[in-house]
Amino acid sequence: MKKVYLFAATQFEILPTLQHLEENFSKKSFFEYSKNGLSIFPVVTGIGSMLTALALSRTNKISEADMIVNAGVAGSFNKALNIGTVVEVVEDRFADLGVEEVDGQFTDVFEMDLMNKDQFPFENGILKNEGMTNHQRVSGITVNKVHGTQESIAKITKKYSPEIETMEGAAFFYTAKIMDIKALQLRAISNFVEPRNKENWDLEKAIKYLNEALIAILH
Repeated sequence: MKKVYLFAATQFEILPTLQHLEENFSKKSFFEYSKNGLSIFPVVTGIGSMLTALALSRTNKISEADMIVNAGVAGSFNKALNIGTVVEVVEDRFADLGVEEVDGQFTDVFEMDLMNKDQFPFENGILKNEGMTNHQRVSGITVNKVHGTQESIAKITKKYSPEIETMEGAAFFYTAKIMDIKALQLRAISNFVEPRNKENWDLEKAIKYLNEALIAILH
């Protein structure tokens, strides 16, 4: 029996998939759905790096998983990624772990020599993951405070050249690599990273396409 653990920060991001599991899979327990030799375990972690890492580390028998999946929405720095586009994150990094200098610039813990940028599981401060789907592969940053001013967006873009931004991705990859578990991070673009204006967001569209892709992958 293949085991896949599905992690999401919030329930509404994967609600269509949960409904699909309820309708098309056998429910073996509150946390397990089974069909055709595949068991799927959905877990809602809560928002942010700390809750994500804690949820993964406390998930029962996660070490037995054949794969773990992190699914959710994301903001895009890349204007070529249309709202609703589903992407696979193959590079991620913690983009707010460090200090703010007196001139307002950000210095991360690797530049401060507080952490070795090439110590496992990092490669030059980046968490890299093998691509596994046909979805466009992107680089991401993970933050506890999403960017919402032109000044902060310009600074982080210049520093890391990210394509998307999430609040959980790097924590998911870090924990998976430490535990030596095969991992997949799938995101759908809900908004562009710009001076904050939620009227330009389309969560409904992003969630629709995210879950269509997710259900196809699970099958």
